[in-house]
Amino acid sequence: MERLSRATASGAVTPTGTGIVHLGLGAFHRAHQAVFTEDAIVKGGGDWGIAAVAPRSRAVLDPLLEQDLLYSVLTVDGERVSPRVLGVHTQGLHAASQPEAVERLLADPAVRVVTLTVTEKAYRADSPIMRLLLSGLRARAATQAPIALVSCDNLPSNGRRLGELVTAELGTADFVSFPSTMVDRIVPASTDATYATARNVLGLEDRATVAAEPFSQWVIEDDFPGGRPAWDLAGAILTDDVAPWEGLKLRMLLGAHSALAYLGALAGAPTIDRALELPGMRAAMESLIRTDIAPTLSPPEGLSLQRYGESVLERFANPALRHRTLQVAMDGSQKLPQRLLGTIADRRAAGSVPVYATLVLAAWMRFVRGAADDGTPLPLDDPLADRLRATPSLLELDAVFPPGFADDAELRAQLDSWSRELDRHGVLGTLEALR
Repeated sequence: MERLSRATASGAVTPTGTGIVHLGLGAFHRAHQAVFTEDAIVKGGGDWGIAAVAPRSRAVLDPLLEQDLLYSVLTVDGERVSPRVLGVHTQGLHAASQPEAVERLLADPAVRVVTLTVTEKAYRADSPIMRLLLSGLRARAATQAPIALVSCDNLPSNGRRLGELVTAELGTADFVSFPSTMVDRIVPASTDATYATARNVLGLEDRATVAAEPFSQWVIEDDFPGGRPAWDLAGAILTDDVAPWEGLKLRMLLGAHSALAYLGALAGAPTIDRALELPGMRAAMESLIRTDIAPTLSPPEGLSLQRYGESVLERFANPALRHRTLQVAMDGSQKLPQRLLGTIADRRAAGSVPVYATLVLAAWMRFVRGAADDGTPLPLDDPLADRLRATPSLLELDAVFPPGFADDAELRAQLDSWSRELDRHGVLGTLEALR
C-alpha cells in the first residue's frame, strides 16, 4: 500500500512560514494544538506553521519525516470514523541529536510562539527540554524579539509555573510572556488497530496517525506580545482568566479519569470505557463528581457542573477510544496532586471527609503495590517508583502529599477503611457493597 505523502494526498494545507515551535511531538499535540492551528491558518491566514520538536524518541518523528510531515487525525465516535489529513507542520527536529538547530529556531524572531506538551515531570530546570528552552531564550535575548511560551500541560496555573521556572533561571525578560491554558481532548496512544483503521479509511499507510474523540477544547489566556494565530476563529476560547476552566478540567475530568484508571486496572479492565461498565462503577463516579469534586469548584459563568459531569462520563464511555487504564495510570505521583489531592484538601478544610475521593486514593495506593485483584502484576511507571515501593506509609511521602495529610486522623481512618475493603473484597466487591 502506498504511504501518505504530499504526492499521494491532495488538498493538504501548506503553511507559508514557521511562526510556532512546539516542544513534545506526542499524540495529543497532533490531535489538538496542531488541529486548532491549521484551522486558524485556513480561517485567519498568517505564517503560523509549526516546527515540531521530539525531545527524545524518534518513534513519531521519523514516520512524519518519511511522510512529508503529513499525518491523519481519526475522529472516532462509536463505529463512526472521520479522517482528516493535516499539513500544518513545516519542520521536524530531534532535540537530543539536533539541539543547536532547535536553539536557532527558538532564537529566530520569525518564531513568536512556543507551545509545550512535555508532561508534568519535565517542569524542572534540569530536565533536558527545559535546558534546551532556556538556552534558546538566552540566544534570543540578543534581539529581544517578543515571544509567548504557552504551556499546554495539565498543571494548575501552567503559564505561571512555566514563567516562575524561566525567570528563576534567566531573570525577568519583558519580551517573553507566559499565557496559561486549559486543553481538553481524549487522545489515546496509537496502536496497531489505529494504523489499520487509517489504512482502511485513507487507502494509504500512515504510521503517524492518531485517533481522538469528537470533543476538543482550548482555553487560552490572551497574552501574546508577538501576535498569535486566529485560534479564536478555530473555536478556541480566549480569556483573561483560565482558572475556572482549569479547575474544572483538572479535578472533574482528569480526577474521574484517574479514578477509573486505578479502580479499573485493579479490577482487570483494560480500557477506560470497560472500567466504566463494571457493576457499580458509574454510580461511584457520579457520586465522586457530585459529592466530592463539584463542591470544590467555581465553574465558568453559565456552565452547569451537573451537565459537565454527565458529559465527562459520556465521553469516557466512547468504546472507540480504547484508552488503556495502564496508560492513564502512569505517573500517578505527578498527576494526583492536581487531580485528586486538592479536592481532598478542600473538602477537609470545609469539614467534610470525601468518601469517594479517598476510595480512589486507596485504589492508587493498592495499585502502587503492583498487583491487580486477581494477582496479575501491574507495572508502576512513575518517576518516584522506587520511593513509592519503599515507603511503608505513603501519606508521609512529602514529595506527593501536602502537609497535614499524614496527621489527619479522620482522613486516615476513612482511607484505612477503604484499604481493608479493597484487600478483602477487591474493587468489584467494594463497588457492590456501595450499590
